[in-house]
Amino acid sequence: MPMDAHDIESMIKAAIPDAEVTIRDLAGDGDHYAATVISESFRGKSRVQQHQIVYQSLQGQMGGVLHALALQTGVPGGPAVPAGPGVPEG
Repeated sequence: MPMDAHDIESMIKAAIPDAEVTIRDLAGDGDHYAATVISESFRGKSRVQQHQIVYQSLQGQMGGVLHALALQTGVPGGPAVPAGPGVPEG
């Protein structure tokens, strides 16, 4: 059963309360999403660390109920940084 965009957003916000989260369904199938997560708690952390925090917030749903997530993270006032080489997008 696919995961709802609202559920993804809720899980991220539960783990990162100050996060500004935007979720887009890329294929209209409930399996392939893009997420932008902006949080002050990311300040001073590497891109990999930021993405790990978001993936941890999804409580093991990646690769199961949630098939694919293209992820961009950043801090308020800064650019959102997409996953790069070697950084899993889901």
